[in-house]
Amino acid sequence: MMMPRRGGGKRIRMDDPIPPDCEEEPFQMPGANEPQLNESFSDEHTGEGESPTTKAGRMTRLRARGGVRDRPPIIDEDDEDMFRVAPIVIRAKRKAGRKPAAEKVPKEPKEPVEKIVDKERDVTHDETSLYYIVRHSKSPITSIVDDWIEQYKLDRQNALLNLMQFFINSSGCKGRITSDMQEFMEHTAIIRKMTEEFDEESGEYPLIMPGHQWKKFKSNFCDFVETLVRQCQYSIIYDQFLMDHVISLLTGLSDSQVRAFRHTATLAAMKLMTALVDVALLVSVNSDNAGRQYESERLKTRDKRASERLESLMAKRSELEENMEEIKSMLTYMFKSVFVHRYRDSLPDIRAICMTEIGVWMKRYSKNFLDDSYLKYIGWTLHDKVGEVRLKCLQALLPLYDDEVLKGKLELFTSKFKDRIVAMTLDKEFDVAVQAVKLVISILKIHPDVLTDKDCEIVYELVYSSNRGVAQAAAEFLNVRLFRLEEGIETVQTKKGKARLPNTPLIRDLVQFFIESELHEHGAYLVDSFIDSNPMIKDWECMTDLLLEEPGPLEETLDNKQESTLIELMVSAVKQCSSGEPPVGRGNNRKTVLTTKEIKQVADDKQKMTEHFIQHLPDLLERYSADAEKLTNLLAIPQYFELEIYTTSRQLSKLKALLEILGKIIFAHTDPDVLETCAKTLEYLCTEETAIYTTCDIERSNIIDECVKRYMEAIDEWRNLIEGEETPDVDDISNVTIGLRKVSILYSCHNLNACGLFNSLFKDIDDYRSGIIGDKGLSADALVYCIDSCFFSISWGLYYLENVCEKSSYFDTITELRTNLHNFMGTCTELVRNSQNPQIQAAAFNSICDLLITFSDQLSTENPALKDLEYMASVSQQQVLNDFVQNNVFSTQQEDGPDESRIEKLHKRRNFLAAYCKLVVYNMIPVKAAAGIFKHYVKYYNQYGDIIKFTVGKAREINKINCALTMCISLISTYKEIQQIHDSVCVSKSCQEFTDLKELAKRFALSFGLDAVKNREAIIALHRAGILFAVTHNNESVDDPTSSPPCLLFLEILNEFTNKLLKQDKRVVLNFLDRRVASGMPSSRGEDWQPLVLYRNSLLHGETDQVPVTSKRAYTRKQRKDHHN
Repeated sequence: MMMPRRGGGKRIRMDDPIPPDCEEEPFQMPGANEPQLNESFSDEHTGEGESPTTKAGRMTRLRARGGVRDRPPIIDEDDEDMFRVAPIVIRAKRKAGRKPAAEKVPKEPKEPVEKIVDKERDVTHDETSLYYIVRHSKSPITSIVDDWIEQYKLDRQNALLNLMQFFINSSGCKGRITSDMQEFMEHTAIIRKMTEEFDEESGEYPLIMPGHQWKKFKSNFCDFVETLVRQCQYSIIYDQFLMDHVISLLTGLSDSQVRAFRHTATLAAMKLMTALVDVALLVSVNSDNAGRQYESERLKTRDKRASERLESLMAKRSELEENMEEIKSMLTYMFKSVFVHRYRDSLPDIRAICMTEIGVWMKRYSKNFLDDSYLKYIGWTLHDKVGEVRLKCLQALLPLYDDEVLKGKLELFTSKFKDRIVAMTLDKEFDVAVQAVKLVISILKIHPDVLTDKDCEIVYELVYSSNRGVAQAAAEFLNVRLFRLEEGIETVQTKKGKARLPNTPLIRDLVQFFIESELHEHGAYLVDSFIDSNPMIKDWECMTDLLLEEPGPLEETLDNKQESTLIELMVSAVKQCSSGEPPVGRGNNRKTVLTTKEIKQVADDKQKMTEHFIQHLPDLLERYSADAEKLTNLLAIPQYFELEIYTTSRQLSKLKALLEILGKIIFAHTDPDVLETCAKTLEYLCTEETAIYTTCDIERSNIIDECVKRYMEAIDEWRNLIEGEETPDVDDISNVTIGLRKVSILYSCHNLNACGLFNSLFKDIDDYRSGIIGDKGLSADALVYCIDSCFFSISWGLYYLENVCEKSSYFDTITELRTNLHNFMGTCTELVRNSQNPQIQAAAFNSICDLLITFSDQLSTENPALKDLEYMASVSQQQVLNDFVQNNVFSTQQEDGPDESRIEKLHKRRNFLAAYCKLVVYNMIPVKAAAGIFKHYVKYYNQYGDIIKFTVGKAREINKINCALTMCISLISTYKEIQQIHDSVCVSKSCQEFTDLKELAKRFALSFGLDAVKNREAIIALHRAGILFAVTHNNESVDDPTSSPPCLLFLEILNEFTNKLLKQDKRVVLNFLDRRVASGMPSSRGEDWQPLVLYRNSLLHGETDQVPVTSKRAYTRKQRKDHHN
C-alpha cells in the first residue's frame, strides 16, 4: 500500500541520531572550576543544558533530519546572540502578499490589502476552525478531540492542516496556512511566512491577555493538547505522520524570535511531553504485564502451553517495547530541541512553564526523569531573577521530597543546592520564601543530617517575620525539629504529686527559645506563628500549672525571667484566641472578614479560655501581686472574657474574688501600667447590659470612692502645710502625686464627676499658672495629672449632657460646663505660652487640641441645645499652638542617647504635629495657620513627610485657593528667613537655602497633580500673591524707581508653578505681571532683572505652539478646502 505523500520532504525519524552539538555531557554540578549560575540569570551562564562548557547550536527539526538550508533562516542560529537582546523584537511586517526568499513555488499575484484583511478576519472567526471551537465551544474538550480524530481518519492531510492552523491562531497570528504551503513548504518557511503576517503593532496574544475568557482559553488549549495525545495513544501517535509534523512545527515555533510564537509553542510542547509521559507510564505498565504473562505461559509444561498465545504475547510485548522506544525518542528529542533552550528563555513565563512541567515529569515518570542530568536544570534556575520562576522551581521540587520512595535519588542534588534553598527562605518574594521553608522542612524529614545548625537558625528567626505565611511556615519547621512530642517520655510530677501535662516540656522549650532569640517585644508574633499549628499555644491548663504548681524533684524551677516570658506568651495567646485577629503588622495577608467556620472556632476558643481563667486567674493575681511586670499582663486577661459565663456557669464567687483583688492591687500599687490595666479591666467588667453589671458597678464605686478619699486627704494635708507656711516633706508630696495619678487614670476610663473634683484639680493648675505659691507648688508630674484629670472631667461632662442629663437640669449643667471649659482652655493656653516645664507644656497643648475638636462648631449639628458649648480658637491661641509646634517639633538640635530614647522622642513629636494638623484637617483653625507646617515639608520629610503630605491634601479638599495661598505664604516666610540668615534683602541664588526653597516649591507643584483645569483658580491666586511679594519695592528703593525690587528673585520660585497654568491663564498672569512692573522695567534688562525675564519667558512659552502642529494643519487644510468649494 502506497503511503500518502508527506509535505515538506523527508519524514522525520525520532530514532535519528541527535546532532553532535546537542549531545549532553555527563551531569556536572557547578564546582570550583565552573562558575555558578548567576542570580541575574544572564544568558551567558554556563547552564546551556547540553554542556556547561561548550556552546551549543539550536536544535531544530530540520537539522535533526539532516536537511541543509540553501538560504539563511529567518531565525538566527546563534542562540546566545538572541538572549543578549533584552526585548524580543518582532521583525517588521513585510508588504502584504510578498513571498519569503526561501519559497520554492511560483509567486502568487499580489492581492489587495482589503482582501488580506478579510482573509485574516476569516481565519480567527471561522466557526469550523479548531481555534474558534476550542475558544468558544461549550462542548467538552474530549468531544472536540474525538471529532478531530474522525476527520484525521478520513483525511489526515486536511486534519493536520487544521491542527497546524490551530497552533498558529492560538499564538495570536491571523495568517492562514494553505494546503499548498503545507504540501510544498518546509515548516521553517511556513513559520517565516506567518511571522511576516503577524500583527506586530499589538504586543498581546491569547496566552497573556487578561479576562476570564482568555484564562479559560489557556486552560482549554492545554487540555486540548493533552487530550489529543491521550485519545491517540493507541495507534495514531505511532503512525509516523502526526507526531512528526506536530513536533516539527512546535519546535520551529518555539525557536522563533516572535514572543507569541515562542510562548505558545513552548506551552504546547511541554504539555505534549507531559501527555507523552502519561502514555509512557501506561505503556510501561502494559509491557510489564505482557512480560509477566509471557513468562508465566513459557514456564508451563509443554502439554499445557498454548503456542499461539505464547506467540501473541511475544508479539504484544515486542510491540509495546517498540512503542516505548518511540515515545522515549519523542521525549528525548523534544527535551533537547525545546526544553534545553527555552528553560533559560528571556521571557519569565516561558521559563516558568518549563520548570512546572519538568517537575510533573519527574514526579510521574521518575524512572526516566528523576536523574541528576535533569535535576540540574531546576537547580540552576533556582537563581532566576524573577520570583515567579523561582517559585515554580520550588513547587516542582516539593512533591519529589515529599515522596519517601524518591529520596534516594535526591541526595546529590540536595548536597549541591541545599545552601541555595536555605538562602531562598529569605527571599524578598514572600510566596517564594514560604515554599522554600516548606522545602527545607521536607529536606529535614528525609535528610535530617544535611542541615547544619546555622541553616536551622536562619529558618528559626523567620517566626518573627512580618509576613504571616513565612512566619507560620517557619513555625512548622520548628515543630518538626524542636517542638514535637516524643513517645516514651516518663511523666513528670509536681511537688504535690500532680502529673504534668504532655505539652509541659514543649512550653518550657518555647519560653527558652523566646528568651534566647532576644526579641522580647515580639511575643505576639511568636504566638501568632504557632497558634494554628501547635496545640500547646492554647493549652491553658499546662501554662497555669507551670505558674501555680511547685516543681517536683525531677523538674527545674522557672526563674523570674522565664515566668515573665511565659505570662507574656500566655496573655498574647489569650488575646488572639478571643479575637481571631493576628497582631498588628501581620494582618495584611489575612482576610479581613472571618468565615463562619473561623467565627465558630474563635467562639469556642474564647469560651474554653474564659472557663479556665475564671477559675485560676484570681490565684495567679494573688501569687504575683507584688510583681508589677507580671501583673500588667495578667490583669489584661479579663478584657477578653465572655462575661456571660460568670452567670451561666454560676461562678459569681470567682467574680467577687477577682473584683476584690483588683481593688487591692489598685490601692497597693503605684505603677502607671498596672493602674491603667486595672482601670481598663474594671471598665470592661462594668459593661452595661450584662448580668454582672450591678455587682461590678458596686465594687467600682467602692474603689473610686476610696481612691478619691485618699487623694482628698493627701491634698488637704498638703494645702494645710502650705497655708501654715510649712514645707511638705517627701512623703506628703508623694501621697499627693500618687493620689492624683490614680484619680487621673481612673478618670480616663470612668466618670468621676459625681465626686466634684474639678474645682480642686483646677485650683492647683491655676495656682501654678499665676505663680502665687512660687516654688512650693505641686511637682510637674502632679500638675500633669491635674491637667489630664480636668480634661477628662470636661469630656465626661459633655458625655453626660449628650446621654444621661435630664432636661430639667440641662441649662445649669451647660452653664457649669461652659465655665469650666473656658477657664481650663485659657489657663492651658497660658501654660503652653509661658511654662518652662516641657511636660506641663505638652499636657496643656494636647488638651487644647483635643478639646478644640470635641467642642467645635459641629457640636450643635445633632443637638442644637449644645450651641453655647462651641469653642473656637482665637488668633492668639492659634499663634501659641503654632509656636509650640515650631519650637518642639521642628527643632534642629542634635539628639544624643540610645536609639530607643530617640525613637520615643520622635514619636512624641509626631503626636504633637498630628494633633495640630488635625485642627487644620477638621477645619477647626484656618488653613493658612498651616503655613508654618508646610514650609518644613522637604527639610523634615523623613520624620514627618507623611503627616504633612496628608494635611496638604486635606487642606486642598477644604479650599483649593486657600491651600495654594498657604503654600505661597510658607514659601514667602522661608524666603524672608533666608534674608535674615544672610542679613541682606538680596538673596544669592547659589546659596543652599535658596536651592532648598526651590525644591520645596517643586514638591508643592507636584502636589497639584495633572488636572490643571481643576486647580486653575488656585494656581492663578498663588502666582498673583507671589508676584505682589516679588515686585514690591521697599522704602529704601523708592528714590530709584528703575532699580529692581529686592525680592525679585522670588519669581524663580514661582517659576516652578508655571507648568500648572493653562495657556489662557498664562496670559492673564502675564498681564497682571506687566501692570505691576512695566513702568519701572529698564530696556537694558540688567542682571538684577534676569529673574523677571526668565519668569516672563516661562509665561510666554507655549503661546504659539501649545496646540499640536499636525492637528492644526489638518484642520486648516480642511477649512481651505471647504472655502474653495
